[in-house]
Amino acid sequence: MHRRRYLYTAATAGIVGTAGCLETLSGTGDSRTVLEPPEQDLSEASHPSYDEPLPETTLPDPLLGDEISTAQFEGERAVLMTFFYTNCPDGMCPALTLRLRRTQEVAAEEGFADKSAFLALTFDPERDTPDVLETYAGEQGVDLDAENWHFLRPETYEEAKQVVSEQYGLPLEKRDADQYENLEYAFPHYNLILLVNEQGIVERAYPNGATVDVSRVVEDFETVVTA
Repeated sequence: MHRRRYLYTAATAGIVGTAGCLETLSGTGDSRTVLEPPEQDLSEASHPSYDEPLPETTLPDPLLGDEISTAQFEGERAVLMTFFYTNCPDGMCPALTLRLRRTQEVAAEEGFADKSAFLALTFDPERDTPDVLETYAGEQGVDLDAENWHFLRPETYEEAKQVVSEQYGLPLEKRDADQYENLEYAFPHYNLILLVNEQGIVERAYPNGATVDVSRVVEDFETVVTA
């Protein structure tokens, strides 16, 4: 059984609302990466990690009105990617968005915006309509006019679950949210951010993406883009 499928199956028994990570034996990188191997080795994690290719995923960008593929950025842009939903009740998803948004700001300030792409994949398409996503972008300070930010929105929750769990190895489950006022359901989920170089290779996986230092994400991204 492939390690991602095995670990995904094992992880579904204990999904948590905060970031998840799996430690394993240490691995080494090669010339495909700019950054040195991370201190925490995630090579046996269920999600993509250092020196592994980003899965090729094609989904609609509802604000652009076109399909976006992760593969289209290879050879042109480094990518910062995360997974979220706008009804997140615990502040984790806005924290993930903040780290992408701040990196987008620095990319504009330092002149590498056209070498950067920021992908935010919602796994709640039922509520995250195009209008909701546009409003959320404004609330979070995302610069949609920069033309390097893409909201990726599967057509259905079933498709979202397939993409997030099978392609990215992240357990995902819709659960009743009776403990939250005016919220019918919620998603305990991993707070993952992926930093991918222009060759489509993961340079960093931040499994605690909602709490990792913003400056660390920004600096890692800038190092990769300007190498």
